[in-house]
Amino acid sequence: MSIDRRQALTKIIGLSTAAAGAALVGTSAFAATDADGNYRLEMGEKLKYVPLDAMATAKLAYETGGGCMHQVFHSIITMLAQSSSMDAEKFATIPTALAGYGWAGIVGQGTICGNLNAAGMLINILDDINGQNDAVIGGSFRYYETEDLPLSSDEFVAGIGSTAEKSIEVGSTSVANSPLCHSSISNWSAASGKVFKEKGERCKRLSASMAYHIVELLNRAYSGEDLSLLPETKPSEDAQACQSCHGVTETMGPAASVKTDMECTTCHTGHFN
Repeated sequence: MSIDRRQALTKIIGLSTAAAGAALVGTSAFAATDADGNYRLEMGEKLKYVPLDAMATAKLAYETGGGCMHQVFHSIITMLAQSSSMDAEKFATIPTALAGYGWAGIVGQGTICGNLNAAGMLINILDDINGQNDAVIGGSFRYYETEDLPLSSDEFVAGIGSTAEKSIEVGSTSVANSPLCHSSISNWSAASGKVFKEKGERCKRLSASMAYHIVELLNRAYSGEDLSLLPETKPSEDAQACQSCHGVTETMGPAASVKTDMECTTCHTGHFN
């Protein structure tokens, strides 16, 4: 069969248009893939978690530089990239260096501790874990607020690759009573007699401690435990009492509406403070 010049041009244009359309559809249908076919995590995408070795993750956090947020985020993402997760290759593409801004409460501002910032950044991209993702966040924050940290048992210190000699650099452990870096560092300073510039070993161990606990919570959630029923994943009784008047949908009289689960009495000692 022969075709003339006009028919040939019509077919060429038709094929070119179809190809262009396919390219556009391909980019839209696979939104997590860029124009060159490389995977890219997109807003709202969720990746599958699988249980990790908590101590190995803590050790990697301890050995990783870049500040507390980077230590926690990088260690857990790296472990997931090396895991049996069906999304391991996707985890490997995540640029964990982006978490470097979180040191000392966001570039030294003393606000939210980078360990907790990392927990939120991580869990935000994890697929549903038996409906427990929010409870893992709550448990991470309450643990940071109420636990005597960093973990200092001989087993933990050896497990992360530190030494008893370096424990002298840590000084005393302390309770933050807040998710704020400022409160955590200030309480540690008061307990140990050390100043901010001496926090190196203490904060490395704190990051290792939090990486360990976050992985433990994630593993427990994966196993089916209902973490949401545990008191340690909920606001304290004092905070819940405050919320009863300072609610998110209604308030008691002229009380201000407040949205927080953090400990209130760390900063607020009464109704007029």
